[in-house]
Amino acid sequence: MGSEPLSGREKAGAAVPPGDGGRVRREIAHGRYLSARGPENVWNWGSPAGRLRWRRREALLTAGIRPEAEVLEIGCGTGSLAATLAGLGASVTAMDVSEPLLAEAGKKIGQGRAFFLRGDAHGLPFRSGSFHRVLGSSILHHLDLDRALPEILRVLKPGGRIAFAEPNLVNPQVLAMKKLPFFGRWMGESPDETAFIRWKLGRLLRSRGFSRVRIVPFDFLHPLLPAGVLDFSAAFCLMLERIPLLREAAGSLFISAEKAGDGSGTEGMTPGRGRTRAPGD
Repeated sequence: MGSEPLSGREKAGAAVPPGDGGRVRREIAHGRYLSARGPENVWNWGSPAGRLRWRRREALLTAGIRPEAEVLEIGCGTGSLAATLAGLGASVTAMDVSEPLLAEAGKKIGQGRAFFLRGDAHGLPFRSGSFHRVLGSSILHHLDLDRALPEILRVLKPGGRIAFAEPNLVNPQVLAMKKLPFFGRWMGESPDETAFIRWKLGRLLRSRGFSRVRIVPFDFLHPLLPAGVLDFSAAFCLMLERIPLLREAAGSLFISAEKAGDGSGTEGMTPGRGRTRAPGD
């Protein structure tokens, strides 16, 4: 993977590794686009329904993390998830390719509560076995997984886990955004991002060495739903997630998996919660 990955607080100042035909440069440009327009507005996290969706996603991604756990967030954006991780007492390293988004994240929670780093997930600047958990919200679908997944597996401790929430290609709106480029651009997508079909992604994760792979569709709640119907809508959407076949069309996928080993990477997770509780459990 090139030069010896960095470790501990040597992470500071690590350079962005070379991209692959301009993919990383395009993502950096997309970060500037997001920063100029307000990331939460583009991501639809600011509406009442959007905030409810975010709180649920956040709970899924952070479940089982104990104080002092070494956690890496990939694609930290403006730092909302990093702030929650820091509040749990985790030792947080949060990285993104976008300097403007990292600057916003640093202002939100401060360098003292999380360590922010400009870096590229295709070449993680950390020593092997550095983290109990690697996680992220809507980041894997921006990456070349053939390059990124081996890096994520490498930096996990034995027994360490990943947790990601990603768009589900089976969802009609997500499918339209990916298959109709003008619609995707209107919705604020970057040129290279995609979405996943869960059984294909599961097969890919297993082929790259991950074990105990679990991918669950969740999140029918649309961010544009008005606040007045939110309680009923949220309960109805949770019911839809329990219906076989229909749940496959949910908007997102919750992804968890483990690096095989002797369990030494699980110290940062609450006993009995090594397998993050997912929708449908």
